Amino acid sequence: MKLTLSLAQIDVATSDPEANLAKVESIVAEAARRKSDLVCLPEMWTTGFNWDYNRRTAAGHARTSERIADMARRHSIWINGSTPEPAGPERLSNSSVLYAPDGKRAGVYGKAHLFSFMGEDRHMVPGASLCLAETPWGATGLAVCYDVRFPELFRTYALGGAKLVLLPAAFPHPRLEHWRVLVRARAIENQMFVAAVNQVGVEELSDGTVTYFGNSMIVDPWGVIVAEAGEEEALVTATIDTGMADEVRAKMRVLEDRRPDLYGL
Repeated sequence: MKLTLSLAQIDVATSDPEANLAKVESIVAEAARRKSDLVCLPEMWTTGFNWDYNRRTAAGHARTSERIADMARRHSIWINGSTPEPAGPERLSNSSVLYAPDGKRAGVYGKAHLFSFMGEDRHMVPGASLCLAETPWGATGLAVCYDVRFPELFRTYALGGAKLVLLPAAFPHPRLEHWRVLVRARAIENQMFVAAVNQVGVEELSDGTVTYFGNSMIVDPWGVIVAEAGEEEALVTATIDTGMADEVRAKMRVLEDRRPDLYGL
């Protein structure tokens, strides 16, 4: 099925959800004007990574979610991105939520692999399950940033019939080449589309400054980059045919030729 999607590569204002919501409101309106079915946003796009602020304002994250749902309804568009969500008293999950055009949640995935290198595991609750959402364009897996380094997650989605995985991210320099290789590898080895949207800009974290490099991309099941942004804010739009995943899998039977009896995982 044909799917037009827009990747909203933005510079997230840390600890300023109002500024981020205002920016995304205009972006979603533009994506709808382009007749996009789906708009994808980066990781933690409403707040950034100020852990103390996110914890103190935990109650407000649920209200932010309601505003995103309203945005989806008003523009009659699917919306995906990762945001902090309450996960118990003063605890948060880094959650990728897929909102349907009626504002309802078609899928919710709590980031399972927390980025210990930057201390995310000290501040967020890891997700306990994967999420394969049913959509008009086919089964769609949800993942977040660091998950791209764990091929088992993407293979699980592929075996479940996923034609597309949505990957909101906040990948910084100096790991640009890791990003470009890993996103394409996950698409190639699982014969699926991957829509990966990254932040841009500079963020001051508690343990240093990071610079996000963008390079958001849509990759097809052969590993071909359908569309890619640079290192500035951008709204990248492309139309794909998710049926291509079935065609590639029928032609090169990678999933059928697996030998799980040997792997010992």
